[in-house]
Amino acid sequence: MNSTDDPDWTQLRQQWQGMVDLGRRHPDTPLGRVADRLAAAPPPAESPSGPVIIDTDIGGDADDAIALAVAALRLPDLALVLTGDECDRQRARFATHFLAELGRPEVPVVAGADLGNDRYLCVRDLIPPETPAPTGDVVAAVEAVCAATDGPVRWVGMGPMSNLAAVLAARPHLAERLLVTQMGGALRYRDPTRAEHNVRLDPAAAVAVVRTPGLPLWLVTSDVTFTPELEVTAAGPLYAALTAPDAPAWARTLRAHLDRWFTGFHPGTIQHDALTLSAALHLPFVDFDTTAVSFDDIGRMREDPDGTTVPLSTGAHYPAFMTWLHRQLLPSAPVPAA
Repeated sequence: MNSTDDPDWTQLRQQWQGMVDLGRRHPDTPLGRVADRLAAAPPPAESPSGPVIIDTDIGGDADDAIALAVAALRLPDLALVLTGDECDRQRARFATHFLAELGRPEVPVVAGADLGNDRYLCVRDLIPPETPAPTGDVVAAVEAVCAATDGPVRWVGMGPMSNLAAVLAARPHLAERLLVTQMGGALRYRDPTRAEHNVRLDPAAAVAVVRTPGLPLWLVTSDVTFTPELEVTAAGPLYAALTAPDAPAWARTLRAHLDRWFTGFHPGTIQHDALTLSAALHLPFVDFDTTAVSFDDIGRMREDPDGTTVPLSTGAHYPAFMTWLHRQLLPSAPVPAA
């Protein structure tokens, strides 16, 4: 189902346009400045089109799996899933199994960069033994998606930027073909001694991506995503819906994934990646403003007048987004009021 088939899309698009129009009638006021920021974001005036590539470190924090479920259920144009921060291709095996349960076995999965980490992988026992370990070449797979269309290809980055940096280094001409929406970076990270997680895993890749000339890049930072307003817990309505007796197989797998994350790591999962997906779909939940940024040697982001100017997230409309998320996953289940 295309996003534009959902009545919520039409209402959100109308509200976005109304805010922009009202603000433009009152320039040089706070309302006018809000309208300027809205207009600077990817506009939801029409549905974006083109193949979608998801680059994910699925299998750790369950927000990746939630985002992939939305993409598989709602985006016919989902063309490729790449896995990053690999652990002996176990993330790719889980993605393959999960996509099959979601009714999308035709979507190819390619195991990408292995950065030598396995701390956050918590789904090994959820992968059926017969699930194959995907093989393939990341660069070749992305090149094939681009070759199959004359238009842009949407890239949704949910993990470290290793795969994207490798593609851009090997095939620089693809920079102008990819529309990249990446979860990562922070100007005010909660631990000032470290970089944000996705950047910290491969700082050199983040630097290379941000410096790539001509690459359309929107960054959804943890300054905006790290909030309890985006948290899913075992006490919340989404988890309850996943435990229904008639829940589909994919919902049971997602619930089991959540259980392992809650037990082994944290009592909640914050929806960094699903919010990033919504921005890639040009839904008006994330506000952007252009900012010149750079990274230091360990990947900490800072404003830098000599850096690269990119659309950077400045805020988000959390209750409306969470309502949308619930409806995309389980349309008939009760959802929280926006």
